[in-house]
Amino acid sequence: MTKDVIALTPKMPDLRTLLAGLYAGGPGLGVNSLADGAVIQLCAPDGRPLVSVEAPILIQVRGETTRLLGAGPGLPDSPVWWTEARASTAVAEGGRLAGSFAGRLATVLNGSVWPPEAASTDVVPLNSDITAIPAPPTSTPAVDVLTAKTAVVIQDRSVVAMASWLSDALRATTDNERALQIVTPPTTRLTLPTRTALRGHPNRWVIQDPDCGYYDGLSGAVLHWHGGTFTPTLDENGSASVAEAFKPATTTGERQLILSLRTQHPADEDLILGRALETAWQTLTGTPPAGWSTAEPVNLPWSTRQLTDLARNRAPRPTWLIAVGHPDRPVLATISVTRTLAGVEEDITLTLGYGEVETPPLDTLEPLAMALSTEHGLTSMLTSLRAARRDLTVPPHFETPPIPVSFTLGSKAIKNIGLTHAIRPPFNLTPVQLGPAGEPSLHYALGDGTDARAWTTLQQLTEHLRRA
Repeated sequence: MTKDVIALTPKMPDLRTLLAGLYAGGPGLGVNSLADGAVIQLCAPDGRPLVSVEAPILIQVRGETTRLLGAGPGLPDSPVWWTEARASTAVAEGGRLAGSFAGRLATVLNGSVWPPEAASTDVVPLNSDITAIPAPPTSTPAVDVLTAKTAVVIQDRSVVAMASWLSDALRATTDNERALQIVTPPTTRLTLPTRTALRGHPNRWVIQDPDCGYYDGLSGAVLHWHGGTFTPTLDENGSASVAEAFKPATTTGERQLILSLRTQHPADEDLILGRALETAWQTLTGTPPAGWSTAEPVNLPWSTRQLTDLARNRAPRPTWLIAVGHPDRPVLATISVTRTLAGVEEDITLTLGYGEVETPPLDTLEPLAMALSTEHGLTSMLTSLRAARRDLTVPPHFETPPIPVSFTLGSKAIKNIGLTHAIRPPFNLTPVQLGPAGEPSLHYALGDGTDARAWTTLQQLTEHLRRA
């Protein structure tokens, strides 16, 4: 298991301050560096990593510390330097070492520590008999258990975000054809980017519940450890059972509006990415995105030029990004930029949270579809509404699936399908034509997000469009 401690400081920790923090274990411990110096490790005398320290990140986006760490006394908002230390608890002193490291940084730089109770400035000598502890199968405490099938990360924090170290662990396990499985207590929630990463088989979110054992936090399937991985427990009929703890929570009236859209652009020098997302964000909230990054916490102020430069420098490799909104309006998006034979494609999922007395702006979807179709190369857009948390985090219990609200097809797709065929589905559904009459897009209104029969309508529509 890893113990995470974060130092939040108004100034960037310089080399001297980092060295003072690393002296938390006294002179007998060693120091190592990984990832071209982006990670510093405090190591036992035999070289085993005890604490890994990520490079400090300047958080310039308001609300990120609260979104990921919760509201607490003395917790600073942006701009703030975020320095994360992860300790291996295989050694008794690991968590205290991480706390002393973060506490020293906070003391020198007049900052704070999360969680507050972890902070200290004590020297923590290594008293454990390190030779009696089995050597870990992995060189980094980001992964707690490594088998031929699975990399297991054990986390005990209120919100598990798609941090850079977790993104690296996911990439490494994928490259090695392993599953990534994150084990947490039932009080933990995931951010939407983390849920997206764990939703695909064989990755899992594993809940360790004191009353009902292990279960999958996204499907509810009861799990057990078998053959070097967490796998569903099957009954005599070969069916998986659902944990009692996964039952639906009490309805709160909170909802999420979800837009899944794809755009396609010519790959020319004048291309600026992110404008479709910016238009959708502005239309639905009245403001542009607040920040963007390649991981959480999101640290950079919103800039379509900068994210375009990043994607261009990475091409032809794909680029995955996160965007967040202002603290008073929960909005989060993930963007995947891919270079294809047809040009440059953006796959965007935009999610907005609403409280019980807030009304999702469904009346703006048709004009938004018009703007995206005529100005931003929209290929398709599906909008849906679901009962889910306003803060956009994912709890380990059942949440009802989203219900479709509308579906839009861009002019290129309509041209391939044929306007005559696309405009006349074989049931009572009349689309609205958007844009120029010669190259229209079609917007299909499916409902208001309250009637699950909209799924049947959408299925019939997609089958009709495929037949073309």
